Amino acid sequence: MEPSQPGRAGLTPATLDALLEGVIRTNKVKVVGWLRDKPGCWGFLAGQAVSASRKQLDRPLTDAERRQVWDQLWRWLEEIKSGVGG
Repeated sequence: MEPSQPGRAGLTPATLDALLEGVIRTNKVKVVGWLRDKPGCWGFLAGQAVSASRKQLDRPLTDAERRQVWDQLWRWLEEIKSGVGG
C-alpha cells in the first residue's frame, strides 16, 4: 500500500461513502446504464468517483486509494443491483 502524502489525510470510509452517494445520485442515468450493461457506464462512474475523491483530498490519489474508490463504488452498484432485482 502506498503511503499518503505527509500532512494530507486519506479517505475515511465515511468520507468515501458520502462521496460515492453523491456520484451515484448525480449520475443516475449512468447507474441505470450500468445496470443494463451499457458500454462506458462503469468507466464513466469510476472516473467521476476518482475525480470527486481527488477534489476532496486536494491531491492525486495513490494507486491503493484509487483501487479503494473503485472497489467501494462497485460494492455500492452491486447493492443497488440486488435491490432492483430483489
